[in-house]
Amino acid sequence: MKAYSAHLITGSNQQAQRQLLALRLRSRMSFLQQATPLHIFVVTLRCEHSCPYCQVSRQSTDRSRFDMSEETAMRALDIAFASPAPRIKIEFQGGEPLLNFPLINTIVSTAKVRSASLGKKVDFVIASNLALLDDVVLDFCKSNDVLLSTSLDGPADLHNKNRPRPGANSHELAVAGIRRAKEVLGPDRIGALMTTTEASLDRVDDIIDQYLQLGLDGIFLRPLSPFGFAVKTKQFQKYDTGKWLDFYERGLHRVLDINRQGKPFREFYAALILTRMLSDRPIGYVDLRSPAGAGLGALVYNYDGGIFASDEGRMLAEAGDNAFRLGHVDHDSYKSLVLSDKLIDTISSSLTQCAPECSTCVYESHCGADPVYHHATQGDALGIKPLSAFCARQKGIMGVLLNILENSPEDAAILRRWAAS
Repeated sequence: MKAYSAHLITGSNQQAQRQLLALRLRSRMSFLQQATPLHIFVVTLRCEHSCPYCQVSRQSTDRSRFDMSEETAMRALDIAFASPAPRIKIEFQGGEPLLNFPLINTIVSTAKVRSASLGKKVDFVIASNLALLDDVVLDFCKSNDVLLSTSLDGPADLHNKNRPRPGANSHELAVAGIRRAKEVLGPDRIGALMTTTEASLDRVDDIIDQYLQLGLDGIFLRPLSPFGFAVKTKQFQKYDTGKWLDFYERGLHRVLDINRQGKPFREFYAALILTRMLSDRPIGYVDLRSPAGAGLGALVYNYDGGIFASDEGRMLAEAGDNAFRLGHVDHDSYKSLVLSDKLIDTISSSLTQCAPECSTCVYESHCGADPVYHHATQGDALGIKPLSAFCARQKGIMGVLLNILENSPEDAAILRRWAAS
């Protein structure tokens, strides 16, 4: 009876269960009906930080030729508003995007006019290190309902080591910016991300404590990615998947302990995976999608007008690999980009339901594909999954979560609340 209610078996003439499973699959795949809701504008490659793990191949602050022009931005807006999603998000990235703040102002004001005339809703996010945050920027964000996203790697010594800048005050400026943004914009209008370096591995408690001290509602425990300076400076090779999974599991149990003490605080990646595991709701996170979110989930407009299927694809291009460059704002339309052979090949390589190793994996229905990662690490978008660190991380995290769900009722209740929120 349990196998029947779990839809593992059915009668030979029974159609209702199959129809229910089809409806559940349609719900999971409904993100395909909202094609390309995210549009990333790389308004500059300039940055005043010199982070050794930077994925972007930043440029020094005096090299203004690495700024996006207004003409390029307007053409990128044409493409963004041509996407069929009824609600789009424009995210400003760099480099440090506030080094080209006048262009951000122009893009937001123009996008709001187009939004009103076309009936397409638009949201805005600035991904900034907050070193240049001032009252002018905050007033702009408040007036235009712009969210802020920043990087916070932990306490001062760790953050400043991971994210050096002239004056050695990266942490001081980031913390001040977070506090000021929470005060002016509201507690839910600023988010932070951390990146795990070799120096972070033994300090997960310190990192989580920093997030708690700033009143943030959770943490996203992220590994390094094989792009940009993270490869050039060999940061990516400084720890293996096993060491990171140990770091992650310790961090997850610390977060669960915080919740047991009565304070709501989430590990956001676990919450995303749990949503996939415990519900049929679609999620926006492109790395947990099949087919992958490249192009279908996001388009990236580089400072020079080049258009990429993903932000990671743009990072590869800065190192000379144009495998995920789809076109250019000067001569491409939204339709030509999403119907290009290059994007179709990428999407075809990302279907876990029929990919070798993925299709027979017990975790397949909870997982996603990352063709850019596998191209970067193995030279093939499909990848050899038993050799994939991405797969090892996914399986490791899901194994930890399933163990908690099975063996720890109190913690399992916390995880289920994360999936439902």
